[in-house]
Amino acid sequence: MASSSGLNLEQSYLELPEVFYARVEPVAVADPAMVVFNDVFASALGLDCSGLGADEQAALFSGNRLPAGAQPIAQAYAGHQFGGFTMLGDGRAHLLGEHVTPDGQRVDIQLKGSGQTPFSRSGDGRAVLGPMLREYLISEAMAALGIPTTRALAVVKTGEPVQRETLLPGAILTRVANSHLRVGTFEFAAALKDRSALQALLDYTIDRHHPGPADADNQAIALLDATLQRQTDLILHWMRVGFIHGVMNTDNMALSGETIDYGPCAFMDAYDPATVFSSIDHHGRYAYANQPAIALWNLTRFAEALLGVIDDDEVAAIKQAEACLNRFSDLYRDKWLAMMCAKLGLLGSDDSDGQLIADLLSWMKETKADYTNTFLDLTRTVGSTQPIDTSESFTAWHIRWQERLKQNDLPIEEAQHLMQRTNPAVIPRNHKVEEALAAATEGDMQPFRNLCAALQKPYEDREDLEPYQTPPGPEACRYQTFCGT
Repeated sequence: MASSSGLNLEQSYLELPEVFYARVEPVAVADPAMVVFNDVFASALGLDCSGLGADEQAALFSGNRLPAGAQPIAQAYAGHQFGGFTMLGDGRAHLLGEHVTPDGQRVDIQLKGSGQTPFSRSGDGRAVLGPMLREYLISEAMAALGIPTTRALAVVKTGEPVQRETLLPGAILTRVANSHLRVGTFEFAAALKDRSALQALLDYTIDRHHPGPADADNQAIALLDATLQRQTDLILHWMRVGFIHGVMNTDNMALSGETIDYGPCAFMDAYDPATVFSSIDHHGRYAYANQPAIALWNLTRFAEALLGVIDDDEVAAIKQAEACLNRFSDLYRDKWLAMMCAKLGLLGSDDSDGQLIADLLSWMKETKADYTNTFLDLTRTVGSTQPIDTSESFTAWHIRWQERLKQNDLPIEEAQHLMQRTNPAVIPRNHKVEEALAAATEGDMQPFRNLCAALQKPYEDREDLEPYQTPPGPEACRYQTFCGT
């Protein structure tokens, strides 16, 4: 099987103490059938499944047939879920191993929805078609947007119904990640109160993701700082495109800096910092504007888990961790300002930039302006004296913006090019995603394929994208997303 698919599997996670995983094979399904396969991504990974028939592909990506080299495990981890600590683990996922690409990159190959594990608790270990296609679509859209993310390789129907609110078609997603190491993995290690296990996890993580800190005076602090830098950049990307993760628990903060878990996520239409889509986020903990603060909260939990390997003296360890964490706010603020200036085509810096941005966002909130389309319209008209809105307040803002653009001291085309690279012309609109998933669940994959195609080059403003750029109607204010379990 390995020679047919090109999978070149190793399982370095088995080098860790056994408490970090359970050896368990995927649970076979009745009648697997391919729904979608990511040919372009497979090629980038050095995989060639052209020699496999449809039934063989379905068997491979459902877990019914394991490829050579696979040593499936379920990973153990913990997590703060909506602020409460819980011991967790892969309750419906099997990590087959790490595929080593032809250029030496190491990526996890994981099946999601592949059956119960020792960490399933009361769960059935299964997933349903809609949420798995949702993760495929959104993660691929994020990759096209240039945002670090896990990727989707395949979705397979299982031929078995899954009980949720109703009976739904079962499915399995093949997820690819630089790793599935999380803040919650370190929280699990710290909860064991076994310093040797925590040190082993630290060494493994540094070797896999941050080989640079190996020579650092304090490897744990170096890892904390590298993770802080990556998470800062990741959250900035989310804020740039109006993405709301929806469930920023510590078990969903990947140390690789990738976006992981596309359950109750969505993209903001009308601009409102308090926007929440998740059906389970009753108090807005993970609202759009709260994402930077939650990232710092999660990083603080990571620092707490690392204390035992930062310094034997707890007071000294806390002092070093706090010094690292205290850099987040200034770092994020400066990078956020630079990102927002790029969205407006502003080069260099001016003391007035912060207020200029704040006033635009205030107008957008008051008028319920569409987040993506506002910046797209500004990009289209950056050299025009005609504002995109003729109200007195916006016209006054537009004049100030035009004056600030003159300070760039470069042709206006340079500002427009910067904006075109920063502001997407199309995003996965929630209503279009739901239309595609509803059709797919009924057996019609064409809307799904069309939407995937429209999202492949999101920074190209093309006429054929218009159906995917139109905001939804008033019913969007009631839109909710669900975790799919």
